[in-house]
Amino acid sequence: MSEQIGPLSGLRVLDLTRILAGPTCTQILGDLGADIIKIERPGKGDDTRRWGPPWAKSAKGEDTEESAYFLSVNRNKRSVTVDIANPEGVALLKRLLPHCDILVENFKTGGLKKYGMDYESLKKEFPKLIYCSVTGFGQTGPYAPRPGYDFLAQGMGGIMSLTGEADGQPMKAGIAVADIMTGMYATVSVLAALHHRDKTGQGQHLDLALLDSQVATLAYEAENYLISGKMPRRLGNAHPNIVPYQVVPTSDGHIIIAVGNDDQFKRFCEFADAMHLIEDPRFKTNSKRIQNRDDFNPEINKVTQKRTRQAWLEGLEKIGVPCGPVNDLKQVFEDPQVIARNMRITLPHPTAGNVDLLGSPIKMSETPVTFRAPPPLLGQHTDEVFGELLDMSASEREKLRKKGLI
Repeated sequence: MSEQIGPLSGLRVLDLTRILAGPTCTQILGDLGADIIKIERPGKGDDTRRWGPPWAKSAKGEDTEESAYFLSVNRNKRSVTVDIANPEGVALLKRLLPHCDILVENFKTGGLKKYGMDYESLKKEFPKLIYCSVTGFGQTGPYAPRPGYDFLAQGMGGIMSLTGEADGQPMKAGIAVADIMTGMYATVSVLAALHHRDKTGQGQHLDLALLDSQVATLAYEAENYLISGKMPRRLGNAHPNIVPYQVVPTSDGHIIIAVGNDDQFKRFCEFADAMHLIEDPRFKTNSKRIQNRDDFNPEINKVTQKRTRQAWLEGLEKIGVPCGPVNDLKQVFEDPQVIARNMRITLPHPTAGNVDLLGSPIKMSETPVTFRAPPPLLGQHTDEVFGELLDMSASEREKLRKKGLI
């Protein structure tokens, strides 16, 4: 990997994560400049390496063994294969730990204890180590021993009860939001722990759970319930506290109208030649529109169907009424704002030639994120890391390889 730069340059992470939540955290840390050493099982690696199709294509247009899923959250990492089910493999990890600042793992709660790689086993020998655990339900509580998955967290954490049409079944989000949000919360926790260590010299154990993170992201819907005691209902694309803030039909498609206050609603009505809406006492204020949502929606739909999608988008933008298209992914990556913000990047890849990846949304003026290396091949950096950090000879590495330890 090329020389590291970025705000976390000089920090090293021992990455014992796989699938999505943990790798999301370590990819963010890698984008910020940390050296991420991803530990994988010899011959198998991260489960998501096999989660295809789709697969990245070679220069000849043939499928490689690199799944799009794995590529999505594993750039800026070095892959090292170690069999941690073997005590000699665990010994190798412990030889790496003095060179690492942070350990991130997403084994089932208690899963690393039998290897002596849990926080309690390591903290005395490595008091400065920041040890981040990502699990389904956390290290405490009655569900702690259970395995956890994003889908379960979305269901148990309440978001599915809020998602979907009013008369439809509960619906999960289209992406694994519990996993991704847990990865982001884990990143915030690691950065806070680094600040604490800078001041005190102490490491600590960070306990992140999918269910906790999903409950936390209920945000204002949770507070609506806690304050009112009233059970929120599914509203499809509508907002519980603002009307109109929803998808509406046009004469040739759909758009989003996001009216945030009554002044914007008045401007909308003027532009739409629909002053009857704001003159109607049922719809005059946002509070009234919320109370009379079921009466209001058919009325606004009649209005918006009178013009084209583009006419609404151009006209409402000119008068400062928030609106936008409902893009598919092709349209997303053709959007001039998405292009200008570098949310699609391309990196050279050892088997795929080049791979297109998502860019980072983090923009920093003095220490920008960097995209130094593509997601690694399985075990691509085993020799490099052991030679660099452990001063291990080629012959010693070959012996370990013959044993199946690396």
